[in-house]
Amino acid sequence: MSAAVGLIGLAVMGQNLALNLAEHGHSIVVFNRTSQTTEGFVAANRASFPVTGATSLAELVDLVDRPRRLILLVKAGSAVDDILTRLLELVSAGDVIIDGGNSLFTDTERRQTIAAGKGVAYVGAGISGGEEGARHGPSIMPGGNEAAWPLIAEMLQGIAAKTPAGEACCEWLGPGGSGHFVKMVHNGIEYGDMQIIAEAFHLMRAAGMTVGETAEAFRGFARGRLSSFLIDITAQILERLDDDDTPLINRVLDTAAQKGTGKWTVQSSLDLGQPATLIAEAVFSRMVSALKDQRVAASRVLSGPSGSVNVDVTDIESALYGSKIVSYAQGFMLLAAGSEEFKWDLELAKVSPLWRAGCIIRAAFLDDITRAFRTNSSLPNLMLDPYFTDALAGAQPGWRRVVAAAVTAGVPVPAYSSALGFYDSYRSEYLPANLIQAQRDLFGAHTYERTDRPRGEFFHTHWS
Repeated sequence: MSAAVGLIGLAVMGQNLALNLAEHGHSIVVFNRTSQTTEGFVAANRASFPVTGATSLAELVDLVDRPRRLILLVKAGSAVDDILTRLLELVSAGDVIIDGGNSLFTDTERRQTIAAGKGVAYVGAGISGGEEGARHGPSIMPGGNEAAWPLIAEMLQGIAAKTPAGEACCEWLGPGGSGHFVKMVHNGIEYGDMQIIAEAFHLMRAAGMTVGETAEAFRGFARGRLSSFLIDITAQILERLDDDDTPLINRVLDTAAQKGTGKWTVQSSLDLGQPATLIAEAVFSRMVSALKDQRVAASRVLSGPSGSVNVDVTDIESALYGSKIVSYAQGFMLLAAGSEEFKWDLELAKVSPLWRAGCIIRAAFLDDITRAFRTNSSLPNLMLDPYFTDALAGAQPGWRRVVAAAVTAGVPVPAYSSALGFYDSYRSEYLPANLIQAQRDLFGAHTYERTDRPRGEFFHTHWS
């Protein structure tokens, strides 16, 4: 029995994507390094779906029709390299290998070159949506060897999430590691979204609201301009009670883990000279949260205000919305810089539509971003689109009141304050960087430009 596609890796994402493919009419053969997992998955689904199990990579490759389409859903890093090395000894020129995991984009570029040497088209396809998305329709962000796209487009777009208008949340993005780069930035924005939502919850609790009242507030947010998957699940989480009717959130330890894509986003922003400050604060906030024992000890030693804050929910909504705009503006700055640096020729107007359904950051807000870049493909910054310029102007008063009140009360709002700081810096004709550059020139002869001379002319002064 032959199959239309092979899938390697049967963790949660792999199993659900395999069922999604099968449900859409693709005969599929699967392989997992633990044979019991393969056997159990096939046995559990054989009656409903045309899924075949392979006992080895060689058997899987033999069972897939040529040109072969092989999907990897294994842990990023050395495991991908190991599987790729073994596959390249088995496949044929013209075959396609798709890495659907969260691989670092530079690794994808390297692997694409290796695969091309064997005549194999390698694709890095970021997949977002978690377990539910993989099963019923994820957002898929493919890039790499463009020769692969005609062979995989119908399959990937068929299983991808669809917008209310029926558009598939899957489109070819560009060469090299562009697909995984876009997925990395998506995940970085996801870190930021989660942090600004958490700060809203913290402020509500510090203002004396019950957990039930905070759930009601988030339900209200979900009916407005902040409507999104993450806002919806936040309300759902806050409504969940433990067995004794205590809000379950009160029993979740306040330490947040991370898998690395947020860190990669921040590292890439530094490499590309882009100020992804809100994403960076979101990553650092998780790191601070992990210092639980130190924080408990410090809370008994370090002084500060009471932590009781007087803020209005409407103002919190403004702070959340304004910070969200800044976060996406910074994310798209990073996408543009990456595209220029690596010669990917990314079309930003193609990126946001991929996130409108299926993925973790899906939100009504993305329709506005899509419109902005479709209206002006050379828009230098999302904040300069007239819609978002007006939205930021409207959010400012409440946003500033929230940050001021939080700082006065000693409630940490690193993402809100960082986003506001970036906004104020970006809109400032003057910044005190002239002093910094003069200092650099004094101690290191790094030179400086002058306001009374053309840009590009450099000067050095013996300051002392």
